[in-house]
Amino acid sequence: MNRMVREFLVDLFSKSDLNRLPESYGGGRIFSNPLIGVARGDDLIFNKYKEIISPKHLTPKEVWNISKLPDIENSSLRILSIICPFTNQIREESIKAKRMPAEIYSIGRNYANAFKTDIMKQTIEFFQNKGFQATAGMLSEGFNIYRGFFSSWSERHIAFAAGLGTFSLHEGLISEVGCNIRICSIISNAPLEVTPRKSDDPYTNCLYYSKGICRECEKKCPAEAINENGHDKKKCRAYARKIEVEMNKRLGSILKPHWRRIEGEVVTQKPPVGCAFCQYGVPCMDKNPMAM
Repeated sequence: MNRMVREFLVDLFSKSDLNRLPESYGGGRIFSNPLIGVARGDDLIFNKYKEIISPKHLTPKEVWNISKLPDIENSSLRILSIICPFTNQIREESIKAKRMPAEIYSIGRNYANAFKTDIMKQTIEFFQNKGFQATAGMLSEGFNIYRGFFSSWSERHIAFAAGLGTFSLHEGLISEVGCNIRICSIISNAPLEVTPRKSDDPYTNCLYYSKGICRECEKKCPAEAINENGHDKKKCRAYARKIEVEMNKRLGSILKPHWRRIEGEVVTQKPPVGCAFCQYGVPCMDKNPMAM
C-alpha cells in the first residue's frame, strides 16, 4: 500500500492548484515530489516524546481517541509522515537573499499552509475510500501550540519516528532531500509497511554533531540565534516577527491569513512568511550530507 499512497501523493502534488505560486511569481510549484515514511503506533518513541518535548505531546492513540474513531490496538495504527521539499526555483532565489527572505520563499511558505491542510484532508479521504479510517494530529481538536515554543504534535519528531531523517544544529529535520522542507502526517489503520529508523541517534545526519564540522547554519542566521549549543528559539522568534512585519507590508495583498490554536484559543494571525536563512546555502539544504 505504501507505493499506492506515494503515487496518490505525487499526483496530488503535481496537479493541485494549492501547490502553485501566483502567476506574478511564475506560477510554478511550491513543493517538488514528496517522500513518505511510516511508524508503528506502538513504537515506544511516542511515549518518550512526552519526556523529551512535553507531557502535553500526544501519542498517535491519543489523537485517534480525540478524533472519536473506534477503539483500536496501538499495534494496528500506522503513522504516515510526508516530507514536502521546496522546489529548486525557491531555493535558488533564497540563497541570494540577505537579511530579509526572498519574496518567492515568503509566498511559498505562506501558501504552503493551505496546501499542507489539503494534503492531510485528501489523504484521510484516500484511506476512507479504501475502507480504512484516518485522522491527523494537526487537524485534531487536541492540536495546540504552547507559548513554551512547542506543540502537542511535532511533525519533525513524527518524521524522525518514521525514519525520514534526524535533527540538526538549527533544530530542523535533515531528510534525504535536505532540511528545506515542510512536513505533515496522517494516522490510519491502513496496513502500511513500516519504514525503520536507520539510527535512534537524533543527530546522525548533522555534520556538526557527527563530525564536529560545518556550523554553516550559524553563519547564515541573521538573528545570531544559533551557536554550538544549539538554537535559541526566543531570538529566532523575535527576528521572525521583524520579517513578518516587513514582508506583510510588501506582500500583504497576496498573502493568505492563517489560524492557530494557541493553548486552547483559536487565533487568526498575520499571514506567516517564515525565515529559513539557516536552511539555505548550507550543506544540508537539499540532501543528507552524511550520506555522501
